[in-house]
Amino acid sequence: MTTSPISTSREGAVLIVTLNRPKANAIDLVTSRVMGEVFREYRDDPDLRVAVLTATGDKFFCPGWDLKAAADGDAVDGDYGIGGFGGLQELRGMNKPVIAAINGIACGGGLELALSADMILAADHATFALPEIRSGTVADAASVKLPKRIPYHIAMELLLTGRWFDAQEAHRWGLVNEVLPADALMERAMELARLIASGPPLVYAAIKEIVRDAEDSKFQDAMNRITKRQLQSVDILYSSEDQLEGARAFAEKRDPVWKGR
Repeated sequence: MTTSPISTSREGAVLIVTLNRPKANAIDLVTSRVMGEVFREYRDDPDLRVAVLTATGDKFFCPGWDLKAAADGDAVDGDYGIGGFGGLQELRGMNKPVIAAINGIACGGGLELALSADMILAADHATFALPEIRSGTVADAASVKLPKRIPYHIAMELLLTGRWFDAQEAHRWGLVNEVLPADALMERAMELARLIASGPPLVYAAIKEIVRDAEDSKFQDAMNRITKRQLQSVDILYSSEDQLEGARAFAEKRDPVWKGR
């Protein structure tokens, strides 16, 4: 029997997605396509509000591309499936929050996968690198994202040298939100996930679409698209029951009840 490279579980409105490819949780084409389907189902399921992405074991989160699979014929420009590599970094319309819980080594495409999340928590023994330079290739997604997330000169150093850095340095540069003891990592990830799941899903969708749309826009152009309701998530939010519920709950001094509609 073939074991799925991805396992999932649900706790209320929280989806837990776990990479499960011993020994290192590397991603081949099949795994990437499975991940794409998992994240698409998460995106489209109205009962799910937050996803937590982690991996089995305590040594590797993910080293990225499976070089053994590549040696056996997986093409580096092959069919990664919906969402591109890892199913997440190019998935269109992903307007739900994703938390990455890094339980070990996250390098190459594994770090790029983590960069696709909205928040990153790291175990205190986690280490990171973008070693593609050493194998004569480019960390493409990281080259786009990393200089926008941390200081430019630090990002360029990491990209140009491929050096390793630990969780504490990652936290210092703002690459990860929190560094935690390994045995507290998932507990904290789930605590955050539950907090977010209790919040207004339509607002989260609007936040994610606004941030994505504004990334390469001038401030006033982005504001015009928001105020003119040209972004779908904003238009839905401004006409929603939840928008009214938030105002009513505030006026009535009670906790709002979010319905996602």
